[in-house]
Amino acid sequence: MTLVSVMLVKTDKGNGNVAVCSYMQIATFFAQPYAGEICCYGAQGMRSKFCSIACGAKFLFTSANHAMSSLSTYPFPIFFEEWELDVKKITTAWDNKGGIVIGNDVWIGFEAVILSGVTIGDGAIIGTRAVVTKDVQPYTIVGGVPAKPIRKRFSDDVISQLLKIQWWNWPENRIKKNIGAIQSGRMEDLDSTRK
Repeated sequence: MTLVSVMLVKTDKGNGNVAVCSYMQIATFFAQPYAGEICCYGAQGMRSKFCSIACGAKFLFTSANHAMSSLSTYPFPIFFEEWELDVKKITTAWDNKGGIVIGNDVWIGFEAVILSGVTIGDGAIIGTRAVVTKDVQPYTIVGGVPAKPIRKRFSDDVISQLLKIQWWNWPENRIKKNIGAIQSGRMEDLDSTRK
């Protein structure tokens, strides 16, 4: 299998349920051409920047749920014509847990699954094949089924500074000047280049 890396650079127009993602890296394999295509679909309002989404990552939105309060898990309202139901009540077929919010500079690992109603904070890392059922704090690494925190990427002080400066919102030329500092992982290098 050959790995392909797709860069969605400076995408700034959304269309329906398609996400608006800047500098998004989506990795996929030729043997699985669908993997990169489904990653951002349905992420309405997503404005993530500098994220990396590995092959096979999946986002399960509200309509993938079933109504848990019903005596049956079968989604009768989806088949409204067959059962002569009101099409306006189609959304009663599932529990609405809300959308999925992906922060900036997030890395989502191979075949990870993100469930509806989840917010993934800036700088978080989602491990390979993790199933994310709850919110992930900024700059936290999670893994497992269900996903649980493994550790923070940086000290609380560094995390606070990163959330304050939001480098992903800087103009492109400022980011270019600071790439070395960003990659070094050392806040003091970044601070010295911000003047």
